[in-house]
Amino acid sequence: MIDIFTTGGTIDKVYFDANSQFEIGASRVSEMLAEANIRDGFHIHELLRKDSLDLTAEDRDCIVSAVRSCPGQRILITHGTDTMAETADALDAVSDKTIVLFGAMQPARMRVSDAVFNLGFAWGAVQNLPSGVYIAMNGEVFEAGAVRKNREAQRFERA
Repeated sequence: MIDIFTTGGTIDKVYFDANSQFEIGASRVSEMLAEANIRDGFHIHELLRKDSLDLTAEDRDCIVSAVRSCPGQRILITHGTDTMAETADALDAVSDKTIVLFGAMQPARMRVSDAVFNLGFAWGAVQNLPSGVYIAMNGEVFEAGAVRKNREAQRFERA
């Protein structure tokens, strides 16, 4: 069984038009899993609906607490890309689970998005990695504490 915690971020952003602000909508993870023909073997838990730039220390404590108290050993977390590495570092205190964070550079609701690929890649990664905290983005797996987002290149890389 894989537990999936949703926290918001670009993957769940909704844009109404070019002149409006975005908002974080309901998670599309269950729809994306269905598109991938994954229909069982998971539980989805909504924790937050926030842009990762708006996450506070208390929010990260909430994420760590939810993961720590979850009976499952394999955890996926949707997360905004801007502060994903910080949350991965905070989760490093949980040592007995395999935790994989993923997100998207473009919202899942957009026609062209990396969201579905990143979810599928993270799904495979969480089932095959040993205990630890990882970020799975754009076909690469990074260990917590050894990754950073390259905003200019719009990708993650080893720190």
